[in-house]
Amino acid sequence: MTCTFPVTRRTARSARRFDGKSVVLFTTCLGVFIAQLDTSVVNLALNHVSADLKSDVSELQWIVDAYNLAFASFLLTGGILGDVCGRRRMFIIGNIVFALGSLVCGLAPDNATLIAGRAVSGLGAALELPTSLAIVSQTYTDAGERARAIGIWAGCNGLAWLVGPASGGLIVDHVGWRGIFIVTVPFAALACLLAWKAIAAAGGRASRGIDVPGQVLAVIALATFAFGFIEGARWGWSSIPVVGCLVVSALSVVGFVAVELNSRSPLLPIELFRTAQFSTACLIAACMTFGMYATLFLIPLYLQAGRGASAFVAGLEMMPMPLAFVLVAQISGKLAVRFGARAVMTAGMAAMGTGQLLLAFVSAGSSILYIGLACLIVGIGLGLNSGPGLTIAVSAASKDHAGVASGIVNTARIVGATLGVAVLGALFASRAGMNPTDGASIAAGLLPALIGGAIVEWAGALAALLFIAPDAIAGTGGPVTASSGSRTRRLP
Repeated sequence: MTCTFPVTRRTARSARRFDGKSVVLFTTCLGVFIAQLDTSVVNLALNHVSADLKSDVSELQWIVDAYNLAFASFLLTGGILGDVCGRRRMFIIGNIVFALGSLVCGLAPDNATLIAGRAVSGLGAALELPTSLAIVSQTYTDAGERARAIGIWAGCNGLAWLVGPASGGLIVDHVGWRGIFIVTVPFAALACLLAWKAIAAAGGRASRGIDVPGQVLAVIALATFAFGFIEGARWGWSSIPVVGCLVVSALSVVGFVAVELNSRSPLLPIELFRTAQFSTACLIAACMTFGMYATLFLIPLYLQAGRGASAFVAGLEMMPMPLAFVLVAQISGKLAVRFGARAVMTAGMAAMGTGQLLLAFVSAGSSILYIGLACLIVGIGLGLNSGPGLTIAVSAASKDHAGVASGIVNTARIVGATLGVAVLGALFASRAGMNPTDGASIAAGLLPALIGGAIVEWAGALAALLFIAPDAIAGTGGPVTASSGSRTRRLP
């Protein structure tokens, strides 16, 4: 017997709306997943890139930092352009730019081309990520549905970091390092096609201004700082180009602050930093990624070049870190409400510093259990700190600035990552040399680099202990994600 049920017009319309929303959510999640997956697998490919393109340490730093630099520099502008030019348009443009950058990376004949492709990909990610979240928020008008949808969107960040090392390692081992870039191109094309079909077109708000001077100064400040530290070991720390870059960076920061204080449409609203809780949350976010991204840059090199592990095995050996992060992040908000944000964030940053200190003392004879335990401690600390830090920043800002506040915190994270790879990579090269090939020299370089990372993490723990209020999250109902006031999962 076949049972049929009457389908009313109202039911059919509801089903269509549900299906349309689901496609929009899938499309935006696909864009986020691709961008985050790219950042999580590149570190595993660096040893193979070095062998193929004869890259030295500074060139490997640029391969990582070119993406981070473009991402950090244009993340806030990406959200503004979505408001001004239309979010669907900017999401599609961002995916196209990302795909073009990935294609350039996959076909790169030399290091310079690969680095340029990475910068283009970072620009694409900066254009599509903030607009993707805004699209989800505007698609789900019901508060409960929006919270669940943003939770799924945010969870894709953690999912990409969780599956990235293993899947990326397999691609590197069996297809080659170029495969990790080329594989993202068809998925980006699919995201563009789905966005064109499913996401409603909407005009931008022409009244919103673009802070061009602030944007230019931000790029100059970050780029010259990164150049000074990455090239310091090669050119000499007292050389005119290196010293000049660091001076230009400092002057650009001063000029950036002056421009933002007098701009009618500032890229970075300086008044937000007058709140101690917000400023501290941004500082802690930068400290957190300063050490973490350097760890993700250096430990895969040690596991592969120093211990002879394949890319896939190296990814598995580091798996305790993303696994611990994903699991602990789910309960970090509840822990912050129960024990206080100060205690949770202090413990989180201290744990990250402790884990990095343990990794600093690895040697050719260190057991994989020792390395796994250190990675686990880092992941636990990251999971404890990520959600509460973002919640505090958004809670400290006014309702009108909540989206901007979350964007600034995420920018602080990427800025910290950029500076960490540059500075700690330079410390690594000062001991290991520009072309380390054996476990002993790599382990020697890890010592000062990861001790430096641990010190910065502990400085973040001290900042949390001194300046974060114990009840900073009390009454907020748990963690929030970027650009939302909804309880949901954290961004990694």
